[in-house]
Amino acid sequence: MSNRFFTIFQFIVLLITAGCSNEDKHSRSAISKTPNIIYILADDLGYGDLGIYGQERFSTPHIDSMARGGMIFTNHYAGSTVCAPSRSTLMTGMHTGHTPIRGNKEIMPEGQWPLPDSVITLPEILKSKGYVTGAFGKWGLGYPGSEGDPVNQGFDEFFGYNCQRQGHHYYPYHLWHNYEKWLLEANTSGGNVTYAPDLIHEKALEFIRRNRDTSFFLYYPSIIPHAELFAPEEYMQKFRGKFDHEIAFSGTDYGDEHYRMGPYGSQPEGHAAFAAMISLLDDQVGEILTLLKTLGISENTLVIFSSDNGPHREGGADPDYFDSNSIFRGYKRDLYEGGIRVPMIAFMPGKIRAGSSTDHVSAFWDLFPTLTDLLNIGIPANIDGISFLPTLFNEEGQETHEYLYWEFHEKGGRIAIRKNNWKGVRYNVLTDSDSRFEVYDLSKDPSESNDLAEEYPEIVEELVQLMKDARTNSEIFSFSSETFLDSK
Repeated sequence: MSNRFFTIFQFIVLLITAGCSNEDKHSRSAISKTPNIIYILADDLGYGDLGIYGQERFSTPHIDSMARGGMIFTNHYAGSTVCAPSRSTLMTGMHTGHTPIRGNKEIMPEGQWPLPDSVITLPEILKSKGYVTGAFGKWGLGYPGSEGDPVNQGFDEFFGYNCQRQGHHYYPYHLWHNYEKWLLEANTSGGNVTYAPDLIHEKALEFIRRNRDTSFFLYYPSIIPHAELFAPEEYMQKFRGKFDHEIAFSGTDYGDEHYRMGPYGSQPEGHAAFAAMISLLDDQVGEILTLLKTLGISENTLVIFSSDNGPHREGGADPDYFDSNSIFRGYKRDLYEGGIRVPMIAFMPGKIRAGSSTDHVSAFWDLFPTLTDLLNIGIPANIDGISFLPTLFNEEGQETHEYLYWEFHEKGGRIAIRKNNWKGVRYNVLTDSDSRFEVYDLSKDPSESNDLAEEYPEIVEELVQLMKDARTNSEIFSFSSETFLDSK
């Protein structure tokens, strides 16, 4: 693992060196006051699932090309370790100690707990400044017709899965277009005909074409590569038999009363399916970038690619085989680095220096202030994010975080904090009053294998106090214990 990480480091150094000669040509002054913005969000894609970040078992040529033409972030963090709260931090600019949605809280029969109307979201800000706003993919922040419905949170157009539980399925019975339920009749009676990511992708491309002559914000939260592990046959053929062994998953199939109600379908070729899904996502990213170039709007469009949390182990997924979390400990639902450290790539030809890389520490809640900074429209006072625009354009004056904070309301309750290179983690905060507060020095131990809490009690005390100050209580997503932050 350490040799592989060193190889990635060497490659990053080469990228930085390659980009230095064009440094003087890239600045925000060359950008239109109303650049287009595209934010592509993969679902459960690990830090190590892209070639540019070290993936060796399959390739991601289009995303890698995007990275070589732009900037890669090596210290970027998701908003949470599961879907809904992570996306809430994106939309609100607040970390999980403040953002309204702090967990995956289901609403039956379809949807999740809604973002309240009282919160100002990023698309609402952009729409107020004349942007056409569209979301295509998975939402998960408010059931259909609720105050959290994407159309009620600043998006002019939404097409995709409102409900992340419905988003478990790649051949669903329906999708949503704004307030209209789109029935996918070919998928009824057990049919796997209409592959939803293909349909969603076409609608996203149509949105770009339709708005080529105006300023648009495209939020593209793909469901790939979330379980279940299904890909079209043409992509399965590319990887079938290519791996040294396969893994089979026995799931819930047609005829079961819970079919397409959340449980994942069976997949006899888990390795091939996982690689096929990411290959499809890579092609879709490539098609978006090609369309921008064809329409002549590439140089006026900021494109960012990231993932909502670390790699999952569901539906037959095998992140250890693919080394999906790279050198990092943990997976989805962990607050160790493997659960929250994610890839991020920023691309804007002629504006962001090609072949550049940064170790600036950033998180999902920084997207909101970065985009408002880009548009010179001010940063709301009540958010936790800071703009990373100076980093994007190689300018001086980049502000840094005092700390990053996460809380997770499942698995007995989990909390984590990062200040500089110190990382504090505590698990089972709701179920075990004696659970240990762990401390790691990420500069020397990025894999979080050497707990230093006993050696540095003063660091423990400092991090615990920061955690206490970092959060406010939530009636909906509340830790019940008053002493969950006591250091142990």
